[in-house]
Amino acid sequence: MKRTLRLLLCLPVYALAAPLVPPAGFTQLLPHTGKGGCVPLPAPYTAPLTLRSKYEGSDSARATLNPQAEQAYRTAIKPVVDFERGISTMVWRYKQSGDPHTLECILDGYAAWAKADALLSGETSHTGRAMRKWALATLASSWLELKFTPGTSFVGQQDIERWLGQLADRVVQEWDGLPLKSTNNHSYWAAWAVMASAVALDRRDLFDWSLKEYRIAAGQIAADGTLANEQRRGERAQFYHNYALQPLVMIASFARANQVDVTKENNGALARLAGYVLRQNEAHLVWLEPWCAMNHCDSVTLSRLQASRPAEDRRLGGNLTLLYQR
Repeated sequence: MKRTLRLLLCLPVYALAAPLVPPAGFTQLLPHTGKGGCVPLPAPYTAPLTLRSKYEGSDSARATLNPQAEQAYRTAIKPVVDFERGISTMVWRYKQSGDPHTLECILDGYAAWAKADALLSGETSHTGRAMRKWALATLASSWLELKFTPGTSFVGQQDIERWLGQLADRVVQEWDGLPLKSTNNHSYWAAWAVMASAVALDRRDLFDWSLKEYRIAAGQIAADGTLANEQRRGERAQFYHNYALQPLVMIASFARANQVDVTKENNGALARLAGYVLRQNEAHLVWLEPWCAMNHCDSVTLSRLQASRPAEDRRLGGNLTLLYQR
């Protein structure tokens, strides 16, 4: 008894807390009405993450695309994006088929990138660091999809989870402690990637960091629902308010699944941002699925949600309509 107590006292505080879980829809068994199938995956990306920005040469608003830089960027990130898409596609094929061969292909893909320490280069640019956290958002949310799919069991995941944990730790290091003038949608997406990692790996330290970043974001939302750092994007401001909202709603959804309500932060700041986006933006309303699952949405909002279905985004977990169906 004393030995057990000593061992418990030596554990980190987060290891003693209740296991982290995703929202209920992530743990529901979907009808096997689809077909499995593997997707060819690219070789692990181990090159430096010194990527060019597609806004290279733009003014401070960073609203003007540089065609040459954008093409260089698209070419450089293609292996990463193809890996993200391939993994997400196969995870959803598996969830809707239960095909063991598809699961094997997913695990082989993760394992290959994990063993190569892909995406872990210390040579980065701002765009490269952004790409790392976007990739982690897909890979961590896809991994937790597998782990929480009823009836799924697999072995040999230690290398994969080690790698995902390293990616999450690197993202925390790169996006922690930024001055408020530099804290924008990138930080919110980093926080979502880390939240997905926290639940996939059951790590309270990552969970707490994500909530910390969420609270910073909530504190940036003005009384009219705007974000000053996104307003500076000029003609792209409406797009970036919407883009900033997406990871914040996902974080709030995952926090609530673990008995933490962050929607009240800064006097209900998230609702103000959601209201502003709904007044300004008619497209890309994927975030409405988790939002309306957490809140009462009026008939007009529900009609807009219905018109946008299926709501799909690989970096938010895939088919959010199925994950948050009511």
